Amino acid sequence: MTATARGRARALVRAMIRPVASHRKREQGFVEQRWAMRLSLATGVAMLVGKVTAYLLTGSSAILSDAAESVIHVAAVAFAVFSVELSARPADQRFRYGYERIAFFSAGFEGAMIALAAAWIIVTAVQQWLTGISLQRLGLGTVLVAAAALLNLGLGLYLVRTGRRTRSLILEANGKHVLTDSWTSFGVIGGLVLVMVTGWLPFDPLVAIAVALNILWSAGSLIRRSVAGLMDYADPRIAGRLEAHIEEVCREHGVVYHGLRFRHSGYRVMVEVHLLFPFNTPVGEAHRLATRIEQQLAERLPFDLDVTTHLEAVEDHERVHGAPTH
Repeated sequence: MTATARGRARALVRAMIRPVASHRKREQGFVEQRWAMRLSLATGVAMLVGKVTAYLLTGSSAILSDAAESVIHVAAVAFAVFSVELSARPADQRFRYGYERIAFFSAGFEGAMIALAAAWIIVTAVQQWLTGISLQRLGLGTVLVAAAALLNLGLGLYLVRTGRRTRSLILEANGKHVLTDSWTSFGVIGGLVLVMVTGWLPFDPLVAIAVALNILWSAGSLIRRSVAGLMDYADPRIAGRLEAHIEEVCREHGVVYHGLRFRHSGYRVMVEVHLLFPFNTPVGEAHRLATRIEQQLAERLPFDLDVTTHLEAVEDHERVHGAPTH
C-alpha cells in the first residue's frame, strides 16, 4: 500500500470513528443533564416547602415573595426537565433537525415565569404595606431562609457549570434561575436582619420590591437569549472563530469558500458553507477534500459542529451567483 493510500485509509477510519465518539459523548452529556435537572426539581420542591413554612411562621412579605419565586421556579424546572428529555430525542421524519431547539423555548418560558413572579411579588409587597405590616418569629424564619439560600447557591453553581460543560442552554438557564432564587433569599435575609436591628417594619416590603426588580433583570436576560436563538441570531463570537478557522483550513487545502452561514441549535452549531474547486477537479477528489475540511473544522473548534458543504466550480462562480469569494 502506498503512502497516499495509507493516508486515505487513516482518514477514512477517522471519519468513521469520530461520529461514533461524538454521539457517545453527547449521550453521556444528556445522561448528566437529566440527573442534574431531576436534582434541581427535587431541591426546588424542598426549598418551596421550607420557604412556605418560614412565611407561615413570620408573616413576612419578603419571605412570601421568596416563596412565590420558588413556586414559579418549580413550574419552570418541571418544564425544563421535559425539555431536556425531548431535546435528547433523535431527528425523525417530522423534525429532521432534531428537537434541540426546544432549549430556546425552555429558556424563554423560564424567563417569562421569573418575570411573572417578580410582578406578583411587587403587588403583594405594596398591598401588605398599605394594609398593615405584622411580623413575628423573625429569627426562626431567617434561619430557614438562610438554609435554603445556601443550598440553592451550591445547586445553582453546579447547574451552570454542568450546563456550560455539556453545552446545555436548558441546564445553564435553570442554573441561573436557581442562583437568582439564592440572591433573592439573601436579599430577604438582609431585610429581615434590618427589621430586627432597627425595628422599622417597612424594611420588609421594601426589600421584597428590590428583590423583585433584580428578578426582572434576570428574566429579561433569559428572554433576550431565547429570542436570539429562535431568530437564528449570528453570535459575533461564534462568527469570528468560525471565519478564522475556515480561512485557515481552506488556505491549507488551496480551496476558496463563500456563503458561510450558521445557526445554534442549543447544543450544536450547524454550519453551511460553499467550497469552490477548479472545474476539472474530479468529483471524488473534491468530495474528499470537502470532507477533510469538515473534519478539521470540527476538530479545531471548541463546540459541537454539524457542517454541510456545497461544491461549486470556481471558474463560473461569479457569473452564476454574482457573489465574491474568500
